[in-house]
Amino acid sequence: MLLFRAADRYDVMSTEDSRFTCKGKKVLQFMGTSTFSQYTVMNQMCVAKIDPAAPLDKVCLLGCGVCTGFGAAVNTAKVEPGSTCAVFGLGAVGLAAVMGCKFAGAKRIFAVDTNPDKFEKAKVFGATDFLNPKDHAKPVSAVLAELTGGGVDYALECVGNVGVMRSALESCVKGWGVSVLVGWTDMHDVAARPIQLIAGRTWKGSLFGGFKSKDGVPEMVKAYLDKKVKLDEFITHTMTLAQVNDAVDLMKKGKCIRTVLSVSPQ
Repeated sequence: MLLFRAADRYDVMSTEDSRFTCKGKKVLQFMGTSTFSQYTVMNQMCVAKIDPAAPLDKVCLLGCGVCTGFGAAVNTAKVEPGSTCAVFGLGAVGLAAVMGCKFAGAKRIFAVDTNPDKFEKAKVFGATDFLNPKDHAKPVSAVLAELTGGGVDYALECVGNVGVMRSALESCVKGWGVSVLVGWTDMHDVAARPIQLIAGRTWKGSLFGGFKSKDGVPEMVKAYLDKKVKLDEFITHTMTLAQVNDAVDLMKKGKCIRTVLSVSPQ
């Protein structure tokens, strides 16, 4: 949260400015951390002490994506045992949300994505049902309402698409359904008919899964070491820092879940 308080910017580590220079010129810091570099400087509030036994090439995933999705289900939505959930979008964040729903004891977890190739991986993380919106003539919210007898208890949007955000809200059961916005976008406004909320649904947002990184990250590291959460299954590629552009290309083409970059000198 420090980055928001500092200056509503993501390219500096504090209100002071970036401490990076290259050939005498200031270099801005990506998300205030610059993790695509061999060495970095960051604010002490952005650092968490973890168990030294944890493998860094695995727990590095906890710096963002996995905690973001997992915590959205566990901390923000507060998924309850025996409930029914729907996760929209099956990238790394969405898969982590599926894992979070499973961890919280959800009985039925719908994995929703327009790419059916992702369904097998979603099953690994705990999904029980699978929906491709392209396979149905009616809106996915209507399909989910039919399959669940009124709608899901919890819906998590992990795409960053305002249309999907609205669909996720409308997929929730009236009276107590909770929809959580997890996917990031600042390109469009999100809108919904007032009756969707008047009917008793709750619409919430989640940043970093509601974790406080200082204690949340060490807790997730421990959960991984205790085999309560998965991390290895997210990693589809391992590359060097010199291959960073190839890694980004894989992500853009949807050919990876998470790629781990080795930034140590070779």
